[in-house]
Amino acid sequence: MPADIIAKLLGDWSAQINIASTALKTAIVIVMAVILGCERSRNRHAAGLRTFIVLSIGSMLAGIADTYFVTVHGVSFPFLSAAVFIGISVITANTIVYSSKNQIMGLTTSIGVWTMSIISAILGFGLYTEALIGFAALMIGLLAFSGMEKYIKDKSNHFEIHLELKARSSLQEFISAAREFGLTIDNLELNPAYANSGLSVYTVRFTVVGKALKKKSHSDIIEALSVLDCVYFIEKLG
Repeated sequence: MPADIIAKLLGDWSAQINIASTALKTAIVIVMAVILGCERSRNRHAAGLRTFIVLSIGSMLAGIADTYFVTVHGVSFPFLSAAVFIGISVITANTIVYSSKNQIMGLTTSIGVWTMSIISAILGFGLYTEALIGFAALMIGLLAFSGMEKYIKDKSNHFEIHLELKARSSLQEFISAAREFGLTIDNLELNPAYANSGLSVYTVRFTVVGKALKKKSHSDIIEALSVLDCVYFIEKLG
């Protein structure tokens, strides 16, 4: 009898390699990919609905093929699934980019793509229960903890901003004003993406050290900095 709980309920056919089990796995993996792809597309992330469907089906088929090679031909290593994981790792690594504001983009989506490929391969191996539990955990991580992450970031004494000054000569004025507010500048980087814009653009990382300022939100601090005469534009990163 199959060891997987859901496979036991469905019967022996679901743990075997046949048309019915393949159709069932395909239907399940498409539903999971649609749910995850819609969540990513709704938030305008790079990998969307079709991307998740295609990679999930490919990973699932690799899992089915490896199961066949191991059980029928005695192959000792699931080489197709390993190749899929390596290929997706390379692809997702290349999709992580820095925006013009020196902000990392695509990291969560890339990890989601990689995780979904593993879940799909597990389903291809015939582990229905484990795949569904893993998918549920993935969606909880993406949806349920986003609010908690935002709350923790807002309460942190450290934050990063994108800063556009009207002139490079205004930098010292901004630094002095920030120190008077109760901020320590941990890092300040000139952004080369705006070299020919006529603006002086920086990525600045702050630590809040003033006692009164620690009671303020990051939005309040940024709003106070935005009224400085030397500031053209300012916004929080991350």
